[in-house]
This record gives sequence, C-alpha cells and structure tokens, in this order.
Amino acid sequence: MDSILPSPCRFPGRSLWVLVLLLLPSLGGCQSVSTSTPATSPTTDPATGITFGILSTESAEIQKPLWDPLLAAMATAIDQPVQGFYADQYSDLVAGLRSGEVQVAWLGGKAYIEAAQVAGTEAFAITVATDGAKGYTAHLIARNDQPWLAEAQAVGGDRYVLDHAAELTFAFNDPTSTSGFLVPNYYIFTRNGVKASDIFKAVRFEGDHEATALAVASGSVDVATNNSEALDRLAKSHPDAFSQLATLWISTLIPGDPIAYSSTLEEPVKEAVRTFFYQYKDEAVLTPLDWSGFEPATDDLWDPIRVLDLSQRLEEVSNNNQIEAAEKAKIIGELQQQLDLLNAKDKS
Repeated sequence: MDSILPSPCRFPGRSLWVLVLLLLPSLGGCQSVSTSTPATSPTTDPATGITFGILSTESAEIQKPLWDPLLAAMATAIDQPVQGFYADQYSDLVAGLRSGEVQVAWLGGKAYIEAAQVAGTEAFAITVATDGAKGYTAHLIARNDQPWLAEAQAVGGDRYVLDHAAELTFAFNDPTSTSGFLVPNYYIFTRNGVKASDIFKAVRFEGDHEATALAVASGSVDVATNNSEALDRLAKSHPDAFSQLATLWISTLIPGDPIAYSSTLEEPVKEAVRTFFYQYKDEAVLTPLDWSGFEPATDDLWDPIRVLDLSQRLEEVSNNNQIEAAEKAKIIGELQQQLDLLNAKDKS
C-alpha cells in the first residue's frame, strides 16, 4: 500500500475530513467537546512501573498471550515493570490515560485523537504491518451463505445495505472505534443523510472486532463492521468462523494505529520507551501481532481522522432539526473554524 495521507482517490478532501472533530460521535444528536486536560499522574513509580493500555479489538484471552512477550521485552529494555491493561471498551483507554492509570497505549486513530484532546496524550510511533503497510481498511461483513450475497456484491455492498436496511440487523463494534464505527458510519450512513439507528431492523454495538465477526458467523446479526487486520487475526484464532464470512464493502486506507504515551511521563522514560519501539524487530513476537515493527510518527499523521470525525459531526448537526437555529449556527461555526485550522495546517 502507498501513502496513508488523504488524496482524492483515498479520502474525501480535507474539508470533509475536518468537519467532524468537535462533536462527539453518536448515532444521532451532538455533545459538547471536552477541553484538553493532562493526565493527573505525573510520573511513574519504578517499583510499579508502566501500565500499557491495549485496545479491545479482541478478547483479553486472545490478546494476552500475544502481548505478554512484547511487554516483557519492553520491561527489560526500559528497566521498569510493564503490566498490560486489556480494556473492555475503547473509552476505558482514554479514561485510563486521562486519570494517569495508563501511561503508554496502543490505540486506534479515533481513540487517540480523543485521548490527545482530553488527556494530552502524545503519539510517537505508528504500527507497520507485516507487509509493510502503515494503514488498514474498514470492512462490512456478512455470512457467505446469505441468499442475497451475490446481489449485494454485484451492486455494491454499501448500496445494498442502504437499500435493504429495513430487512437487516446491523452491528458496529465500539462507538470510539475508527474502523468499527467512525469510517463506515460516515461513508455509508452520514454521507448519505441517514442514521443507522433509523433504518435497520435493529442496530447494536458488539464491543470489539472479534465479537462483531463472531456475531455474523453465528447468524445473530446480518451485517457488521470489521477491519482487514482483525479479519487476518480471526483467520488464525477462529478459522471456522472466518470461513463463514464474506466481505461486502472495503473502505479507503485508514492511517495505521498509534503507539502513544502520557504527556506527563518524565522525558527519560519517554526516551526509553521510544527507543524500545523504534528498535524492536523480533519477528517471533511481532508476527503473531501482524506487525513487522514500529516507525516514528507525530500527532499530525492522524489529522485525517480528525477531519473525518469533524465531517461526520458537522453533517449530524446540520441535519438535526431538534437544535435551535441560533445554537446550530454557533456549533456549525465552531466546527468550521476547527476545519479551517486543519486546512490551513495542511497547506502550510
């Protein structure tokens, strides 16, 4: 895969991407945006060490054996204990970073931009896939024995899902997920002027990518979100379930996952953590995680996610008739200001 930065053939223009960062994502309505607040725990205790937050893409039972060797290597490299925190929800990681209970984390793009906003979290590395890609794609999936599958794939899975939503049940994974909510919700629903909660027979949130895939495979939901990385892992962890799945839709490329730390960590600890990730190349540990390593990255690499988040929020506010005209104009103006700032940053 090539560049993960937005271009006309990959992402909508920056004006679309930035429209969404100030409204908290939801299936409807809007909320105010928290101001940036640093985490409350300023340092690590060498005796207790680092707590490393791990995104809830699959169950902790599956993730822990994959992550334990990396965390052990990190502990040796930085000369401090490192314990894993396996979040039940994406928002748990944001809350942990804000409270200071989590000092370093593997995050999705959307969870990261929220953590950067409310907790002052700083991205310093991006994950690199085993094939060298620095990004991944969101998917819509269904069982491969659905009688309508061939028709859906012929007309375009996203179009079919929209046209037949009243006959289908649908699942996102987590409202703070980039590929499990933000990207498909914007491209398939918001951009077409509809809310998923209004058009499907039923909509639910399953919690992680593994759960959405298993829900589809078991027949408890007709269509669900997922992503390329999680499906690759599912093929190894649940091969029987994976063999029952088909892809209906694939998104444009999404920037890869950030590794980030609390801004309040002492600089020597930050340096030790950065050095570990930049230099770590143990294939036996990384390959089961579907990574080849980590490369240096800065916060602005995830500006495309901010733009998309803003775009979705702006459209939701514009289409929300329950907001009074004056308040709507104020919110739209604030969102547009944020969009303009990101546009100016992109052009500078």
